[in-house]
Amino acid sequence: MNYTHHTRRVNPRLGTYFGIFASALSAVFFLAAIFEQLGVSDQVIRWMMLLGPVLLYGAIGVASATRQPLDYFAAGRRVPAIIAGLALAITALGGTGLVSLTGAFFVSGFDALAITIGGLAGFVLMAILLAPFLRKFGAYSVPTFLGRRFESRLIRLVSALLLAVPMLLLIVAELKIVSAIGSWLTSTPQPLLIVIFSGIALVTVVLGGMRGLSWSNAAQAITVLFAFLVPAAMVAVIVTKLPIPQLSYGPIVRSLLKQESALSLPSVAAQPFAFSLPDAGFATIAKPFATPFGAIGPAAFVITMVIVMTGLAAAPWLLPRVSTTPGVHETRKSLGWATFVFGVLVLTMTSVAAFLRAPLMEFVLASKPGQLPDWITVLQTYGLVEIQADTTRMTLGSIAFARDGVFLALPIATGLPSAFVYLAAASAIAAALASIGAAAVALGNVISEDIINGFSWEPRSDTVRLTLARTMLAVGLGGGMVLALALPADPLKLLLWAITITGATAFPTLVLSIWWKRINGFGALAGMLAGFTIATVAISASAVGLIGVADIVAAGVALPVGTIAALLVSALTPAPSRHALELVRDIRVPGGQILYDREMQRLRLKQRRSAT
Repeated sequence: MNYTHHTRRVNPRLGTYFGIFASALSAVFFLAAIFEQLGVSDQVIRWMMLLGPVLLYGAIGVASATRQPLDYFAAGRRVPAIIAGLALAITALGGTGLVSLTGAFFVSGFDALAITIGGLAGFVLMAILLAPFLRKFGAYSVPTFLGRRFESRLIRLVSALLLAVPMLLLIVAELKIVSAIGSWLTSTPQPLLIVIFSGIALVTVVLGGMRGLSWSNAAQAITVLFAFLVPAAMVAVIVTKLPIPQLSYGPIVRSLLKQESALSLPSVAAQPFAFSLPDAGFATIAKPFATPFGAIGPAAFVITMVIVMTGLAAAPWLLPRVSTTPGVHETRKSLGWATFVFGVLVLTMTSVAAFLRAPLMEFVLASKPGQLPDWITVLQTYGLVEIQADTTRMTLGSIAFARDGVFLALPIATGLPSAFVYLAAASAIAAALASIGAAAVALGNVISEDIINGFSWEPRSDTVRLTLARTMLAVGLGGGMVLALALPADPLKLLLWAITITGATAFPTLVLSIWWKRINGFGALAGMLAGFTIATVAISASAVGLIGVADIVAAGVALPVGTIAALLVSALTPAPSRHALELVRDIRVPGGQILYDREMQRLRLKQRRSAT
């Protein structure tokens, strides 16, 4: 079977360009390390590790400016599979996932796998059920696809309004986490940094749209892989003599089991629907590292996996990325790369948590009255550890770690130079900026294309279309900035809320729109409204204490209810039109012309004929 032909050639110099970026990034790090040894002010080194990479991202974004709608909305459909995969993995994880989940692994052990397994499965679902078919259609946003699939401007508008909510929540979560890391790095107030990082994200993507986002995300992915993996590899060399922490921390886990047993750390059995990962702030170790179902109950574990899996697979800030590849085959390959990179980062996060638990257990076992090891004292100085009890002998309950500082604490605890600590901080900033940029571009496109122009299929002129998209990108990012300044919520909770609402709202309708021809506009509308309403009501009720079940677990009921609503209403209402059935048939065939591009060409030709 023939795949979609390549209408645009991938730039053969991309490897050279990103090789130059990697060299520049390495130079910034080595300069920081040299300056540290020469006695240069620590504050100068901190700002260097913050501004050096950020200026490079901004330069790439500005250099990617375009005046062509196809470049702005789909990066010219010529992003190589490996770059698209890197961007998908880093954007899906984001700074919140990288930072907060590492802390969750440290405090709660393998219970945090409920989220990361769901993320990996989400990429698999996306690759099998959604991405190739959305790539064949070629729409610039999820609401555009849904509106065309069901021949309904109302569905296009409603889906855009509903999906704008989780995208705003994601922007708020990432702004909060990047401002927290930036504040730790530079001692600048978080509110000011929220404004600054919003401006940086805007400059990076506003001129190039998806084109600028794709290339800057590639640079940010390189930063994350270099800056997050290198400190972990250095620690692995020190502890295990092997520079592969993802594969060498098994013996550390085995020793943790013995140490936890010697400390009589209780094996807590959570209730089936319990969900109690650590909140933002300081937390103490409450359960053994490898014992399951201590912080998350068995039923809640499964529900969380399903929610994260479906929410990530249908994420409106990720799915438009599949339209940037040269063809359907490259889209499938990009999802393979995304799954691989996501898995490597997850394994690194668990290894970081295990490597930091090991010296803590050794210290508590050998604790002497009135004595603290140097690394604990240094972590206290950095604000990453609190000693919560004034006792003569330290216990695990006496030492609380900042959940969002665990990934920074490990290189400090093992005595690595400060440059490695600041390099780890740079990885979190890069991941957060990648996620902010992706959500802002997707939100701006949804507002301009599907809300403002939602009741018209006719494309506007290129100048008006791009101006409106850029303006709405700034508006959406500005709205996220205002909410980040006003809301005191935990970034990890905001991220999970965004994923939960997305899965309940979009996943059933998207899957059924491709794999069940009988679904019609009434069913799609009913499914989206039911899923969104129940998810938001359940999250709100749990947040204010009206129900005694955790928000993400309570919202799990929204997914099956939305699916049943879509199936039932579709079965009770008239069948879809013949044109809609033919569209589904065309979507399922990977070869041939991109459907959305073909339709835009016809509409443009119609406009020219009307003008003459």
